[in-house]
Amino acid sequence: MRLLILGGGVSGRSAAGLGRRLGHDVEIFETDSENARLLRSDGFRVVSDSWAASMLEGVDVVVTSPGLAESSDPIVETLSAGVSLISEIEWASRELRAPYAAVTGTNGKTTVTALTAEILSASGLHVVAAGNIGLGLSDVADQDWDRVVIEVSSFQLRFIDTFRPAVAVLLNVADDHLDWHGSYEAYAAAKARIFENAGADDVLIFDADDVGATHLAAAANGRVIPISGKSAPEGGYGVRDGALTTIGSSIPLTALRVTDTAYLLDMAAAAVAAESLGALPEAVRDVLTTFQPGHHRRTRIGVWNEVAWINDSKATNPHAAVAACEAYQSVILIAGGRNKGLDLAPMTQVPSIKYLIALGEAAPQLLSHWMGHGVVVSSLDEAVAAAAAVAEPGDTVLLAPGCASFDMFTSYEARGEAFEAAVKSFQGEAA
Repeated sequence: MRLLILGGGVSGRSAAGLGRRLGHDVEIFETDSENARLLRSDGFRVVSDSWAASMLEGVDVVVTSPGLAESSDPIVETLSAGVSLISEIEWASRELRAPYAAVTGTNGKTTVTALTAEILSASGLHVVAAGNIGLGLSDVADQDWDRVVIEVSSFQLRFIDTFRPAVAVLLNVADDHLDWHGSYEAYAAAKARIFENAGADDVLIFDADDVGATHLAAAANGRVIPISGKSAPEGGYGVRDGALTTIGSSIPLTALRVTDTAYLLDMAAAAVAAESLGALPEAVRDVLTTFQPGHHRRTRIGVWNEVAWINDSKATNPHAAVAACEAYQSVILIAGGRNKGLDLAPMTQVPSIKYLIALGEAAPQLLSHWMGHGVVVSSLDEAVAAAAAVAEPGDTVLLAPGCASFDMFTSYEARGEAFEAAVKSFQGEAA
């Protein structure tokens, strides 16, 4: 088989490696000179010139990476030529020999994927978490596992064919990545593909409190299980009588380290997904009672003068930023960055926000929606100083940008680290 890989980043390199291990003729299209150099040093054949439709001649399958939007020339011309076009998760899933779960949603994917894998591992199973979480699925698809847990993005789901998780998790569906998909409808349709091939024995777990997820789940086949971080929906699982209830467990909220509704939802989703794949109740309890969110996800930097400083740089879209603001009673919000074609107005309408500090490319857009007190700053150091000047005891200074970081930083992690360093420097602590 002749295989053309579009993009030589993490996903593309992973797909190419699997293709080579399977004995296929592999070529990679990658215009980034450094990536192309590294791929060639690994023995891959790389085309690094500008795209040309002639590259499709003699190609049997094209595997695309998330970095190429469906409106890009390589995607459009591959589809026009009638060549089979699939995503890396579709390519890799064809080699999976173990039952697998797949997790998608606008927010919370990484947390739920990692927790699900941890619960299954604590149950004594040989498990790997892969996909959009940072490890290409193609890197592990041809290995022996008891279970596989896959984080999947809308980009990856857009070009599937036979991808069929035994357990699918749909956390939420809100405006995001419209610059890639072109519309909310296209974005939602891509998310819905996670259960497109489901059979009667397959499971879909969805957030019953999310309008987008609930709407999509209504069309699903198989067993559909609603979950909630606020209640226990009929026929499903969540919070009931002061406990987090799942298929085989009931854990008092007082035994959990985090209890805000967003994380209760994530924990319920992970537990029910893991239990649906054979996890033990004691493993669910052990993992959930020790769970703490990853870094840059509502990470508490410290408390000074009765003011808490929180880093939620991972909140890269309005849906996530709103959820973060709703978790605190009195918020001084630091927000902004590079908007991804989304409506930022909901971020300015959360009642708990008392002051808005806007920065980055989206600052003017944010302030145009904001009816209260606020200011535009040019750096995180300025943002920290501005927040300290207005903060009062009981307030929470919250970095929840609601935007991508790429106007000022290389990643949301770099943005979060810069914020923590700025806070600690301002407060006189070593960063």
